[in-house]
Parts: sequence; structure tokens; C-alpha cells
Amino acid sequence: MRHYGSFVALGDSFTEGLNDPGVNGRYRGWADRVAERLAVENPSFRYANLAVRGKLIDQIVGEQVPAAVEMAPELVSLCAGGNDLLRPGSDPDAMAKQLAHAARDLRATGADVLLFTGVDPRDTPLMRRMRGKFAVFYLHVRSIADLYGCRLVDQWSMQGLRDWRAWSEDRLHMNEDGHRLVAARVLDVLEVPFDESWQKAWPEHVVDPRAKRREDAQWIREHLVPWVTRRLRGTSSGDGILPKRPDLAPWLS
Repeated sequence: MRHYGSFVALGDSFTEGLNDPGVNGRYRGWADRVAERLAVENPSFRYANLAVRGKLIDQIVGEQVPAAVEMAPELVSLCAGGNDLLRPGSDPDAMAKQLAHAARDLRATGADVLLFTGVDPRDTPLMRRMRGKFAVFYLHVRSIADLYGCRLVDQWSMQGLRDWRAWSEDRLHMNEDGHRLVAARVLDVLEVPFDESWQKAWPEHVVDPRAKRREDAQWIREHLVPWVTRRLRGTSSGDGILPKRPDLAPWLS
């Protein structure tokens, strides 16, 4: 097991930690959970999280990756593309080229790099129509990880994340349980011992069809419509939001 002295997390809302409540009004998320565990092994451990909700792959690659290269950490996580894939007309092949350039630049610093596939969208009524596009991009991610010697966190195969109990009400962001599962998977990929497993088996849950229809209607009204409205206005949930840990600093809490 390698004892990492520094870790920089890059990405969007997934890496920022929505919707896993933390302290002081900030979100915690899988990356903070991983940093907390890595700090146990190294008292001088430092951590930065540059991820901001709503960011597209060109913003992450153009803004966050150069900052991470400058910081020269021992470990970098890079998860990007999810917001792009949800947009009509996005090109998974072009996105993969951007990700490949970023992975190459990060690996050139000598850092270990974590890449991520997304979760299989087959259980999401709207997103499953775009499942082929998702699959193409995440096959590219696998190839990039192999080409540049990156570590791969394969969420597509995580059955525990297929249960809605791992997700928040907006159905786009994981809740505390989901982030805990991802953190356990990341630590497993890093070969860092952890006292929780990512291979979660949820208790059986019987769904009432009528309640499900009410929940679907509420989700459309409270989450889907605002999301579409932002797209039409050209705004982002991350507008005006700054990274929660912009500097590579000691992990305190």
C-alpha cells in the first residue's frame, strides 16, 4: 500500500460531494472521505478539491487540470463528462480526446491518476435513452486508463449504486450512502484498507406503483423542470460557486 502525501480532486458535483451533507454548510462527498482515510496514514497529508457543480469537461480540463499540474500532488482524481453527456449533441469521441490529453498531462507529473466510469443509466427512465452514448464514452475512459497507466474506478459495475436508496431526491446526485460506497470503492482501487465495503446488498424493498407515480411527478416538477430551464437560459448550478478546498493544504477535518 502506498502512503500518499497529497491528493487533488478534480471534477463536477460528483466530486464536490453533492448531496452528502458536511460541516459549515459544505458538502462532504466521497473525495473528502477518501482524503480523511489517507490522512490517517500520513500526518503531513495535504488535500485540495477543485471540483465545482455543473462544470463541463472543457472547463475541468481547461481550468482545474492546469492548477493540479502546478500543485504536483502524488494522487489526482479526474471525473469529467457527466454534465456533457446529458446535453443533446455532445460527442463522446471528442470528449474522450480531451480527457486523454488531461490524463497524459497529469501522469507526466508523476502523479497516480484515478479515472472514473459513470453509473449504468439503464434504470433511469430519461437517461437510459442515452445509454449508448454513455457506454461509448466510458469505454473510452477504460482505454485511456489502460493507455496512460491510470487507476480505474468502475462505477458501472457497482450494483449497490443501482438502488435508489443510494441517491438523493433529484436522482442525479448520490446521498451519504452513495458517496460512502464510492469512497470504499476508491480506497479498494488504491489498495488502502477500509472498514466498509463497496459491495453493498440492500434490504428488499417493495415499491408501491401509485407512490412511484407520485414520486415521478414530484421529481419532474421539482428537479427536471428547473434543470431544463437552466439549460435553456444558458446558466449553470455552479455559476458563482468557488471550489471548497482551492489550495493544497493539510487535512484537518
